[in-house]
Amino acid sequence: MGNWLRKRWGLTVSLVLFVFAVMMVALVLAGLFVIGLHMAGVLPFGDGDPESGVAGHESERNVGGPFHVVLAMMIFSAFLGTTIAAFFSKKALKPIHRVVDATHRVADGDFDVRVDLRGIYELEALSQGFNKMAQELSSIETLRGDFINNFSHEFKTPIGSIRGYAKLLREGSLSEGEKREYLDIIIAEAERLGALATNILNLSKYETLEIVTDKTMFRLDEQIRRALVLTEPRWSAKGIVVDVELEEIMYEGNEDLTQQIWLNLLDNAIKFTGRGGTVNVRLDKWEEGVRFRVRDDGIGMDEQTASRIFDKFYQGDHSRGTVGNGLGLAIVKRIVDLYGGRAEVQSELGVGSEFCVIL
Repeated sequence: MGNWLRKRWGLTVSLVLFVFAVMMVALVLAGLFVIGLHMAGVLPFGDGDPESGVAGHESERNVGGPFHVVLAMMIFSAFLGTTIAAFFSKKALKPIHRVVDATHRVADGDFDVRVDLRGIYELEALSQGFNKMAQELSSIETLRGDFINNFSHEFKTPIGSIRGYAKLLREGSLSEGEKREYLDIIIAEAERLGALATNILNLSKYETLEIVTDKTMFRLDEQIRRALVLTEPRWSAKGIVVDVELEEIMYEGNEDLTQQIWLNLLDNAIKFTGRGGTVNVRLDKWEEGVRFRVRDDGIGMDEQTASRIFDKFYQGDHSRGTVGNGLGLAIVKRIVDLYGGRAEVQSELGVGSEFCVIL
């Protein structure tokens, strides 16, 4: 009820009441002013009576009396109303000036500024919208800084490794075993750079899409099995046990897009699961469509990390030594949004994480 009243008591009603109040005050004061002039004898009212037969100088003097009264009231009301409106409008526009000043501060790079406007519904909505905008800009600025740091690090580290091992190979005083080891490192670092470039290009491409095109009917469970086969070298190398339960489901969508979801989620689970750990993969029909879940018993994450895990370039705790660029889950979120679905995460630090995608 209170919210309904605030919406009804909006800016339009406030302006109407303000104008009405100014008019009434101006008319009352103008009336008192004219009455005062009349009582002082400066502005006499016409009181001649045509039926009385009174004529002459006195009646001629009072012919224009009512017109003078109306004219005086109009002039004084206009002047007084303008003065009152100018005086009170400065106070009425003060919240707008606060927003303008805050906007200038945001334009200068101060994203911590906030405004708190109360009373009129539109001004409260403006206040809330401005604060949300400033918060989002602050998050974007943080992500931009993270991206510059992470991106430069992700490129600089493998390039440095490639340069260093290439110099060692050029010296020529290495055994065949050392040469093979250094070449494997160079190949791995080059693949790492290639994967980073591919993820950046994919994310850029998906962000420009508005709808999912090239849809076909295909077996979703079979596609997930192929994704498990593609990631098998990584989870086998760590001795991870993969527990799979997939319901047979036909789905209409873009196969390339949906495969990116499973590959990125599986890669993320493998990355954060320790040696000998377990990854659970589930696919079933859900009341809203199709539900895919992947759970690991890895390091987990705290609430702050979980709330930003789908942000671009966000990698959470950098102290744990995991390799990544913060793009895989952002790609998942973007593709799921294109399908009109949702991506969620439940996690507990030191216990593990479960990612859920509903299409």
